[in-house]
Amino acid sequence: MPADRPFLTDPTPDGTRGNGAVPPALFDLAVNRAAAALRGLRPAQPDAALAAWHARTRFARRVPLDAVKAALAARPAGECHWAGGEGGGWQPGRAPFP
Repeated sequence: MPADRPFLTDPTPDGTRGNGAVPPALFDLAVNRAAAALRGLRPAQPDAALAAWHARTRFARRVPLDAVKAALAARPAGECHWAGGEGGGWQPGRAPFP
């Protein structure tokens, strides 16, 4: 983590797993926001950037990081969004909710 941003904490394995059922809308939001963050940042190390994003994004911490990574790994080319919760998939077009 950058030294000039002390309010951000390094991601730890303990903070990468949610502790309960994840509502479908929250899962969709986490995957779509993670995809947008990676698209905007274009990091050299996407896994590290995704872990840092997950650690500092309050709502995303309720969604297991491994589930977000799995959804992002299945992302097709072009403009699309995740819908349907954990059992959902990528849909063409923009997400109806940012």
